[in-house]
Amino acid sequence: MTPDSAAPHTLYSFRRCPYAMRARMGLSMAGIPVRVREIVLKDKPAEMLEASPKGTVPVLVTLSGTVVDESLDVMRWALAQNDPEGWTAADPQTTAELIARNDGRFKQALDRYKYPNRYAAESLVPGAARAEGLEVLADLDSRIAANGGQLVRKTRSLADIAIFPFVRQFAHTDMDWFNDQPLPYVQAWLEGHKQSHLFKGIMTKYEPWSPGADEPLLPVVG
Repeated sequence: MTPDSAAPHTLYSFRRCPYAMRARMGLSMAGIPVRVREIVLKDKPAEMLEASPKGTVPVLVTLSGTVVDESLDVMRWALAQNDPEGWTAADPQTTAELIARNDGRFKQALDRYKYPNRYAAESLVPGAARAEGLEVLADLDSRIAANGGQLVRKTRSLADIAIFPFVRQFAHTDMDWFNDQPLPYVQAWLEGHKQSHLFKGIMTKYEPWSPGADEPLLPVVG
């Protein structure tokens, strides 16, 4: 699909990046018309680096030229315009605490578990990072059980969508091990989000973007 005036915003993204995933889900849920530019991490386009020199995805460039280059900021920018499921209204304090732990302690454990050769400490204490991540997952399991299916309430909210892609990445590092853990609520929660129309839509595969190439529209919910 070629760009047109119906999709004024541009999103630089990488399909498998969990930060980019949550940004795309926020934009999709809000129904924000966005052109997707899929990038290759080893060959980042000059246009993206000009907009955001830090060189990480996602990078949203709005019609007005505003650059939003942090995933949570992209989500909040989109949901401030349209939040049909009331994601941002669901227990903001607990949501902020859960996301901060996810983006800090859990992401650190995830990186060391998934890529142990990059971290000397993990090679000295094999399995330490996985155990650290499991502690966080056990807490999430209890929260999901107590709240009736999601992290802060019965229905999905900002906390679930912001955290789910990282739990997915952790689980996929060794699915046999993950499925053997006593995490029935996290396991069901994860599978539910993986099978959702929202997630499947934003995981559409696109060819890497280059100037002049097609810029497909990000699917929207509903």
